[in-house]
Amino acid sequence: MNHPQHRSRRDVLATAALLGAALPPGAMARAQPGGPAMTGQTAMKTRRLGSLEVSALGAGCMSISANYGPAARREQGIATLRLAHENGVTFFDTAEVYGPYSNEDLVGEALQPVRGELAIATKFGFELEDGAGGLNSRPDRIRKVVEASLKRLRTDRIDLLYQHRVDPAVPIEEVAGAVRDLIRQGKVLHFGLSEASPRTIRRAHAVQPLAAVQTEYSLMERDPERNGVLAVCEELGIGFVPWGPMGMGFLTGTMQAQTRLDPKLDLRSGFDRFTPAAMVANQPVIALVARFAQREEATPSQVALAWLLAQKPWIVPIPGTRREDHLRENLGALRVDLSAADLREMDAAFAALTIHGGRMNAEQMKVVDTTA
Repeated sequence: MNHPQHRSRRDVLATAALLGAALPPGAMARAQPGGPAMTGQTAMKTRRLGSLEVSALGAGCMSISANYGPAARREQGIATLRLAHENGVTFFDTAEVYGPYSNEDLVGEALQPVRGELAIATKFGFELEDGAGGLNSRPDRIRKVVEASLKRLRTDRIDLLYQHRVDPAVPIEEVAGAVRDLIRQGKVLHFGLSEASPRTIRRAHAVQPLAAVQTEYSLMERDPERNGVLAVCEELGIGFVPWGPMGMGFLTGTMQAQTRLDPKLDLRSGFDRFTPAAMVANQPVIALVARFAQREEATPSQVALAWLLAQKPWIVPIPGTRREDHLRENLGALRVDLSAADLREMDAAFAALTIHGGRMNAEQMKVVDTTA
C-alpha cells in the first residue's frame, strides 16, 4: 500500500471530512489536491492499446464541450488540455458527435502545437446531417466523416478511429474493411470499437486488428467483467479504454439527492442512476470509496482511477474534466498504489452493495451492441 507524500494537510483533512457517519446532504465535497503539477513528482508511465503506446491515463475531452452541462469557455478548455499534455498525458479522446463538431475543433486547436507528441482518438457512427439522427456506418459515410474530422483536428492522421456505436444495418466486416482502407492510406493509424459485444469484436478484429475497445467501466459499473468484453480483449491482445471511469462523476462524491442536472444540457439527467432516489440509495457506494480514499491519503476520484489502473496493464482510463485543479487531482491517481490485498478487499466490499439504477436510459441502451 502506498501513502503519497505530496499531499497537504488540508487535503488529508478534506478527505477525512468525507467520512461523516450520517453522510448528510452536501457532506461529500470533492477534495482539491494541493501542490504543483505532476511534473517532477510522478513520471507518467505508458501502456499499450494493441500496438499503440499511450500514457497510462488519457484525457476524455467530451465534457469540456457537451453533454455534462453547459460548454466551458474555449480558452479554459484549451488551457486544461495543454496542461494535461505538459503533465505527460499523450492520449486524448473526442468524437464528431460531441457538440456536435465543436469538441474536435477545440481539441485540434489545443493540441496542434504538440501534435507530434501525442495520440488523438475520435469516432464515427452517428448520422448528424440534416437532423436525421440514428446510426450510419456505411463506408462512404465513414470516409466523409474522417475527412471532416481531419480538418477540425488540424492534422493529417487520426491515431485511433472508433466506431462510436455498432450499426446493425452495416455488417461489421464492411466497417472494418473501410477503416482498413483508411489505414492503408495513412489517414488512420489504428481501429477501435465502442460499446461492442464480444462477437462483434471478434468479427471486426478478423478483418482489421483492433487496437482498443471503449466501454463504460468503473467501480460501480462492471458489465465488461460479466459480458465477456474484457475477456475477449485479453485473449486477442486488444487494449481497453473505460469511459465514465468515475461513474460519470458520481464516484467523486459531489452528487447528492438535491443535485439537479439540466435536462437540456446534461445527458445524465435522463439516466436512472442519476435520479434523486437513486443518488440517495447509492450513497453507501460513496461512503465505501471515501473510506478507502482516507486510508490511501487520496481522494475518492484518485481511488476510483487507481482501481481501474490496477485491473489490467492494457486498461487506459480517460477521465474527463474542464478544470485544471480536477485534472491535477485525477493525475494524482498515479501515486496511489493498490496492492492485491487492497483490490480483494475492495471487490469484496463492493460485492456486498447493490447499485441502484441502470447506467443509461432505454434509448441510449438501444444502441449498445449485445449481439450474442
